[in-house]
Amino acid sequence: MARKTRIRAAEKGIDMTPMIDVVFQLIIFFIVTVNLDKELKQIELADSPEGPPMLEKNPDTVIITVDRHGLISIGAAVMSPTQLQKIMRNVVAQEGFGVPVLLRGDREARHDAIRRVMDVCASVGLWKIKFAAMKEKA
Repeated sequence: MARKTRIRAAEKGIDMTPMIDVVFQLIIFFIVTVNLDKELKQIELADSPEGPPMLEKNPDTVIITVDRHGLISIGAAVMSPTQLQKIMRNVVAQEGFGVPVLLRGDREARHDAIRRVMDVCASVGLWKIKFAAMKEKA
């Protein structure tokens, strides 16, 4: 009797459920990363031909974007200054005060929108902020 049970289990084949789950997770991952990449390209950075080039990128850098309408975002997530402050407070709690911040402001963004982000960073203890600009046009 035990022999028949083993043969029936072998005839069923490989369970494909875990592999299908992994494939769906990969599809979702690629969809999300493609959308993030598109969001980062929608702003036009100011020119700064005299500024130093950014040679190495720190993977811990928090990239904050301010578009021409003054909307603040991290990746594809648009947020208010209050929400940004909560996020940055959590980042400081996890990473410390040395976490790098890169501020990407659209060339047509108003200064008060950029200043609002700087004030949020200062309120949580982050003082070293880098500003993104175009070294030369493509």
